[in-house]
Amino acid sequence: MGHAQDFETLVERHRREIQVHCYRMLGSLADAEDLTQETFLRAWKGRAGFEGRASVRTWLYRIATNACLDVLARRPRRVLPDQLGPAGEPDGPIAAVDLPWLEPCPDRLLEGAAPDDAVVERETIELAYLAALQYLPPRQRAALILRDVLGWSAKETAAGLETSVASANSALQRARATLRERLPARRAEWTVGEPSAEETALLKRFIAAYEDGDPAAVARLLHEDAEAIMPPYPLWFGNRASIVRALSLSMDPASPHCVGRFRMRPVRANRQPAVATYLRRPGEHEHRWFGVTLLTVEDGLITAMAAFESATAATWDLPETWPEPGSA
Repeated sequence: MGHAQDFETLVERHRREIQVHCYRMLGSLADAEDLTQETFLRAWKGRAGFEGRASVRTWLYRIATNACLDVLARRPRRVLPDQLGPAGEPDGPIAAVDLPWLEPCPDRLLEGAAPDDAVVERETIELAYLAALQYLPPRQRAALILRDVLGWSAKETAAGLETSVASANSALQRARATLRERLPARRAEWTVGEPSAEETALLKRFIAAYEDGDPAAVARLLHEDAEAIMPPYPLWFGNRASIVRALSLSMDPASPHCVGRFRMRPVRANRQPAVATYLRRPGEHEHRWFGVTLLTVEDGLITAMAAFESATAATWDLPETWPEPGSA
């Protein structure tokens, strides 16, 4: 494995799944890309020590895991607004806050990530799962991902973390206990896999309601206890009434807090239904990229909305402006 071209051919086939692994560990797409590069750099430098007792894939996962642990040792955990304090009420403009926010991942980056689907199954890549992982100390997080996501044995996990089997098992049990406390109670009932006809119809109604600027129509799609978060804004809403009041302020052209008119297209993120959003602000003539909103659906209603203004159009392979009618 000494020739650079042979080495690149050998490891490159694992790039996508290593990037997904780093994303799950770190909660950031940009960090995941950087750590994937760091993983391959460490692998190249340490290639002479690879003895072939494990597969190249397992070897790369070990390197990636420890590279992520090095980063996590010196960085704060990534957060979502509902982890910072209680829900609030809309009252005009709110200020963005510069925090290490958890980031969404487009499904297109999950496709072909591994030889099997376990690495990117919905229940281990959805936003709620990633948010719960952030509560785990780094080594507990790594132990849980290696065991429960990748399906490694206790012995393989201990070797990967350079610790004893007993220590790795202890970290795993503590991590599982924390996740049981942090994950939503009805998580198992969420929409899974490919979107159903019902989900597709709901998404169309959601898009139409937003594009029509109709908060009442949005309200009919929301569960009474629906929640809405909007990183990088720390304020979040904990029920349908609060969400609708906020939309009424932002959608009403007569309101001094009106943000403008929306256009949306369906996308997928973290194996969840989502919409890419474009906004034409008052006085402007173009709908410009605004962000991505992930939806959680239960029993035909939306129970959670997570709107990420920091998400970039390039990440979703979409244009910066909406093609207006009559444009070239």
